Amino acid sequence: MTTDGTGVLLKLGGELLEQPNGRRNIARAMHRLRNSGPLVVVHGGGREVDAEMAAKNIPKRAVDGLRLTDSDTLEVVVGVLAGRVNTRLVAAARVAGIPAVGLTAADAGVSPMRRADTYTAADGTQVDLGWVGTPVGTEPPVLLTRLCDAGFVPIIASIGADADGQLLNVNADTLAGHLAARLSVERLLIAGGTPGVLDEHGDTIASLTAGRLEQMIADGRASAGMVAKLIACREAHRGGVASVRIVSGKNTTNLDDSPGTTVDGR
Repeated sequence: MTTDGTGVLLKLGGELLEQPNGRRNIARAMHRLRNSGPLVVVHGGGREVDAEMAAKNIPKRAVDGLRLTDSDTLEVVVGVLAGRVNTRLVAAARVAGIPAVGLTAADAGVSPMRRADTYTAADGTQVDLGWVGTPVGTEPPVLLTRLCDAGFVPIIASIGADADGQLLNVNADTLAGHLAARLSVERLLIAGGTPGVLDEHGDTIASLTAGRLEQMIADGRASAGMVAKLIACREAHRGGVASVRIVSGKNTTNLDDSPGTTVDGR
């Protein structure tokens, strides 16, 4: 994968990876995508983090789909995402014949981070997100390009580190949009548990213009989790990614045919 506008960046919602059958289906879908060119995968795992936090009696706090991350929360996030979720997905991918390599955004400059600024929520309030990272940099990540050029599939947990080595939680959608732009991929696919962006009646919006996307973010019509996805789509388009889709990843081995929303950058 180089800066020639090829390849796919696939972001997987954690809800798709919780059960063995779901991981098998996703691994088969990844294999199909890889047949058409280089593939990089970014994954979340929010529900498994929530369950682990509940077991440890750590309260969850979030705004616009972004997890507020204190030190106790960070320890859980790192353990669940970089450990359990990433390793299980890599193992499932290998069974499907994919030469997968498990990484975090902290590995070898995959995505340098700085601690996020105070966040302006959709309702206008200012929020300190805690140990949350903002991806920085514009150059293609050398490690990812070399792995892809050698035929490997990087699978990246959304954990980063700043210049001082402080671990940071980064929203997986945010990381996916950022890396899609830096890698100059042809396509960004954001796969989750819903069939794309839904309107007020619960029906899938087939195509979303840049103007309508901005309006949905501004007026609060998008759900908290969807806001982060829409912002990621916007950033990918601004970075030159030609095709951006939000699709359902449930019960499918072919994400290209999955119902969803095409996000038009114009």
